[in-house]
Amino acid sequence: MVEKKKVDVNETPVKAKTVAKTKEERHKSAMPQRIIAIVFWLLAFACEIAAILVLNKTLYVGDAQKQMIWLIGLLVADLILVIIGSQFWKKGNDIDPASEKNKAKYFLQNQMGLIVSVICFFPIILLLLNNKDLDKKTKRIVTAVAAVALLIAGLFSADWNPMSEEEYKKTVADYSTTEIYWTRFGHSYHTSKDCPSLSRTTENNLFHGSITEALEAGRNDPCDFCVDQS
Repeated sequence: MVEKKKVDVNETPVKAKTVAKTKEERHKSAMPQRIIAIVFWLLAFACEIAAILVLNKTLYVGDAQKQMIWLIGLLVADLILVIIGSQFWKKGNDIDPASEKNKAKYFLQNQMGLIVSVICFFPIILLLLNNKDLDKKTKRIVTAVAAVALLIAGLFSADWNPMSEEEYKKTVADYSTTEIYWTRFGHSYHTSKDCPSLSRTTENNLFHGSITEALEAGRNDPCDFCVDQS
C-alpha cells in the first residue's frame, strides 16, 4: 500500500473557524476567471468565423486538400479554446455560484460553456451540410470533425454538478471548523484523512485546508464514505 501523506495548501492546517467571504468579495474574486473565459471564447468564435470564410472561399487558402486541412485546423483550435474558456468559467462559478432563486440565471451561468460550444460549432455544421459546392470528401470529413468537436466541447464545457449559492453557504457553515481534504484529480472533498477512498493517494496528490479552499478548488461533492461515517 502506498504511504499516504498530506500536502498543505497554505502550509498550516485549519485551526480556526473559516471566515466566510461575502457575496461581493466572491464575485470580485471570480471576475478575473470569467474575463479570461470570455477572452478564450471570443478567440474560439474568431476561429469559427475564419473557418466559415475558408468554407465559403472568401478566404482562399488553396485547393480542396489545403482547404480541408485549414478547416480541420481551425475547428481543432476552436475546440481547444472553447474548452479552456469553459474551465475558467467553471472556476469562477466555484468561487461565486449562482442562486437557485432565479432559475433562468442559474441555468445560464452554470451552462454558459455548453451554450458557447453550440454557438461555436452548430452554425458551421449547418453551413457544411447545406454547402453544395464543397468537395464531397472534404464535406464528409470536415462535417464529422465538426460534429465530434461539438460533442467533445459540450461534454467538457457543461457543468454536470453545479453548486448553488444556497448550497455554498450551507456547506461553508456546516464545515467551518472542519479540516477538509481533497485530491489533485478527484471531484470530492473529504472530512477525514483516513477516508478509505484516500488510502492510495500519494503525498503530491493530497491537499487539505478550509472548506472554502476546497470549494474554490472545484471540490463541491461530499465524499460518500465521509458522509456515512459522520
